[in-house]
Amino acid sequence: MAEADVIDANREIEAQPRVADHVVDADVHVTPPPTFWAEYLSPQFRDRAPVIESDDEADWIVFEGSRKKWNLMQSQAGRKFEEFRNDGKISDMRVGGWVLAKRLEDMDHDGIDQGVVFGGGPLQTGSMDLYLDSFEAYNRWQSDFCNASGKRLFGAAFLPTVDVAQAVTMMKAARKRGDVAVNMPAFPQSAEHFNKSESLMQALMGDPFGKRQYRDAEFDPIWKTAIDENLAITFHLGARVVRYTDKSQFLPDLAVSKTPMLEIIAPMIFTGVFDRFPDLRVGLIESGAGWMPWAAEYMDRIWFMQRHWTECDIKHEPSYYFDRNIYCSFISDKVGVALRNFPGGKNIMWSSDYPHSETTFPHSHKVIEDHFEGVSEEDKHWILAGCAEKFYGLG
Repeated sequence: MAEADVIDANREIEAQPRVADHVVDADVHVTPPPTFWAEYLSPQFRDRAPVIESDDEADWIVFEGSRKKWNLMQSQAGRKFEEFRNDGKISDMRVGGWVLAKRLEDMDHDGIDQGVVFGGGPLQTGSMDLYLDSFEAYNRWQSDFCNASGKRLFGAAFLPTVDVAQAVTMMKAARKRGDVAVNMPAFPQSAEHFNKSESLMQALMGDPFGKRQYRDAEFDPIWKTAIDENLAITFHLGARVVRYTDKSQFLPDLAVSKTPMLEIIAPMIFTGVFDRFPDLRVGLIESGAGWMPWAAEYMDRIWFMQRHWTECDIKHEPSYYFDRNIYCSFISDKVGVALRNFPGGKNIMWSSDYPHSETTFPHSHKVIEDHFEGVSEEDKHWILAGCAEKFYGLG
C-alpha cells in the first residue's frame, strides 16, 4: 500500500458545538481485538482462542482451521466516506472501540453523555460448549469495559437462547455485573441445527424456521426474569442479516434490514406475550422509527377485522402495546421524528452507532440539529435522553 493511501482513522477530532444539553446514545458498540479471548474464556478453552497473523496486506484471524481477514465495517469511525474499506488491519480501526480513555474522549468531542454498549457476540465455532462459553466471555469483557467508565457506558449482554434455564442464569449474572439489557437473537436458536458455519449467524438471527418461537410459553421465564431483574430485552437487527463482506449485496441488504424487525414483534403482540407480561420492555435496536406508526396502524386494522375467526383475544389493540411495551432506536430518521405523535411512534431513541459504518460520529450534533428543527424541547429531550433512560432503567 502506498504511503499516500494510508488513512489515519485515529486522527484528532475537534469537539463539535452542542445543540442538546444531555444525550444518551441508545446504541453504541465495542470492537475489541481478538486477543481478549485468551484472557476471558474459561480456563479449559483458552488454548483454543483465536490468534492473529499479520502481513503487509491485513491482519488475519486464525481459528479452528479458518484464516479470515480482519473486517473493518465494524469500525469506520474517523474515516471520510470515500475512505471506507472492508478489511485491513486492527491498527486501521479507531481505538475508542476498545480503549476506554479514547472512547470517553470521543464521546466528549461528539457531545455524548452516556451510551448503551452492544458487543460483537460469540466465536464462530463448531463446539457448543465453547460457543456458549464465548457468549459469557465477551459479556464479561464488555461489562468490565463499561464498569470502568464512571456510569457513562452500560452493557447489553449477548444472550443465547439454546436453553431457557441457562439464559435465565446468564441474565441474572448480567444484571449482577451491572448490565442494563440483554440482546437476543431475532428468533430462537435451534440446537439441532447448530454447526460451525451457521453458529455466528444463529447468534444474530437464530432459526426463523424452527419449531421454537418467542410466543411460546417456554420463553416466559425469560420475560419474567427481565421484569424481576429490571433488564430491557433488545433485538439488534438480525431478522435479515446484512452480508457485510459482499459489496454487491451490502446496500440492498442494508436497505431491507430494518422493517423485518416486525417479524419479531408481531407474533409477541398477537399471541398475548404483553398481556401476560405487561411490564416487559422490548427494544428494536437500529431498526429505524419511521415504519413503526404505519405498522401499528395496519396491525390495528387487520386485528379489528380478523380477530374473531383467528380467535385473537388480546386485551387491547396492537398500537396500545407499541406505545406501552415496544421501543426502537434510529440513527438518522427524519420521518420517524416527524411521526412521533402517532400511535406506535412514541418510544423512539436516537443513537450514533459508534464506531460502525453508519455512525454519525464525529458530527452527531449536526445530525441532531438537522433532525430536531421545530421540535419542542420536551420532545427533543425525550428522544435524545428520556426515552433511553426509561427503557434501559438508567434513571
